[in-house]
Amino acid sequence: MEYRKLGNTGIQISALSLGSWLTFGKQIEDNIAETLMAKAYDAGINFFDNAEIYARGQSELVMGKALKNLNWTRSSYMVSSKVFFGYEESKPNQRGLSRKHILEGCEAALKRLQVEYIDLYFCHRPDKQTPILETVQAMNTLIQQGKILYWGTSEWSATEILQAHLEAEKHHLIAPVMEQPQYNLFERKKMEDDYLHIFRYQGLGTTIWSPLSSGLLSGKYLGEAGETRLSMQGLDWLRDRNITPEKLAKVKELKSISDSLDVSLSQLSIAWCLKNPNVSTVISVPARFRSSKKISNHRKSCPC
Repeated sequence: MEYRKLGNTGIQISALSLGSWLTFGKQIEDNIAETLMAKAYDAGINFFDNAEIYARGQSELVMGKALKNLNWTRSSYMVSSKVFFGYEESKPNQRGLSRKHILEGCEAALKRLQVEYIDLYFCHRPDKQTPILETVQAMNTLIQQGKILYWGTSEWSATEILQAHLEAEKHHLIAPVMEQPQYNLFERKKMEDDYLHIFRYQGLGTTIWSPLSSGLLSGKYLGEAGETRLSMQGLDWLRDRNITPEKLAKVKELKSISDSLDVSLSQLSIAWCLKNPNVSTVISVPARFRSSKKISNHRKSCPC
């Protein structure tokens, strides 16, 4: 396994990592989730990604149970959570990036994951209703309390990330050190354009998601894919965004390239992501699911 620095931090993160979105607590049994984590760890993966909204907290409960059972040395792995969408009833103050929700969300995630601290804590989306300074201050508080080690953003614009850095510098607070954007052969603008200034001057680390564009870049949708994740109830928005005639035509061309190299299209697509020096780790999510389970409770506004 290759290990890379997470931006300008001192930690080493495995180039490949394991995520739990749509699977843990939803599509796979708990024992399968634990087996996947064990196999990933044995292969050298040291980062496991999660969020409060994934299966409305159930994903973190499953991962926490697995971590307890596996009993790895705590210093040998990293676990993340994300705060914004909430995990309860979506009442006022149960979502967003206010100081109240960030601190309460972190406490709840710690309990579900059964860990004393969270290595990487992400602001899952920008919050237009909360001043960025308040968010930066709350994250700084959690770091000083030892409840999180590093904080970052997910799907923030370059301007918003820079604003967070400016507020942190002005008030002598700890700035975000990583971002979790979507990045694949179809989704490239942020990583290859918008963030270039931040990569150069702030040393931003990245934990990129959807390297296969929700399975499209595996090539399985070129034929009869059968029952897949995108065919499940509640994911029509994701299917409509990814499975288009234009994209399928490009996938067909890419498939011919991967065939000529004697590798799978999935391997080619992930290797392409890893080729970018600004990618710290590529998050992969297991695709196995049980068709009897639905995901209608998973919010449409949360694609990762």
